[in-house]
Amino acid sequence: MPEKIKLLMVEDHKLLRVGLKAIFDEYPILDVIGEAEDGETAVKLAKELKPNVVLMDIGLPIMDGIEATKKIKEQDPAINIIVLTSHSDENEVMQALAAGATAYAMKDIKTEYLIMVIQSVNDGAVWLDPAIAKIVMERNPSLIQGKPLSRATFKAEHANLTEREYEVLKLVVEGMSNNEIAKNLNISEHIAKAHVCNIIQKLVVDDRTQAAVKAIKEGLV
Repeated sequence: MPEKIKLLMVEDHKLLRVGLKAIFDEYPILDVIGEAEDGETAVKLAKELKPNVVLMDIGLPIMDGIEATKKIKEQDPAINIIVLTSHSDENEVMQALAAGATAYAMKDIKTEYLIMVIQSVNDGAVWLDPAIAKIVMERNPSLIQGKPLSRATFKAEHANLTEREYEVLKLVVEGMSNNEIAKNLNISEHIAKAHVCNIIQKLVVDDRTQAAVKAIKEGLV
């Protein structure tokens, strides 16, 4: 039996926390190890409990979710943080990603999709709600700079990426884990991981989240 994913829920609305916990309790692979009503408590619990994944709201009392995300990642970069919120402002999306969030999902997400996102993020994937990705690309001129770059232009600026690495990068942007990339491209997970590591190095970024964001900024997707 696979090891359980240790989950910390950060949400100031008790009714929503109760509802989410009831859902998660139906999935044996998930283990809700803690709950927090504000960002400050979330940071403390993350340090004490060491969850694999944190579900983080943005509009929290005492300390907001973006600041809490930043502090949690500073004290333990291995923790994956999924922003689960009703906030769809592109500035907050980019602030959350810059703070270290691995995924950004809206609260109206279907249960089965949320479970998929949790599992994928735990496996090393990044994920953006499709509606959020569209908002970021359509409404933020500083990101798309008027007109997305063509594939040829992107390739000219990043000529050291191989054709296979382009394929892998597209799948990273789509939120796929290394395992999912391997299956999609019919390669081993070890090779998929190696490609992701090479991409991170060649794009001069720190992790796959930043690689995905850079790909969006520079018009690859």
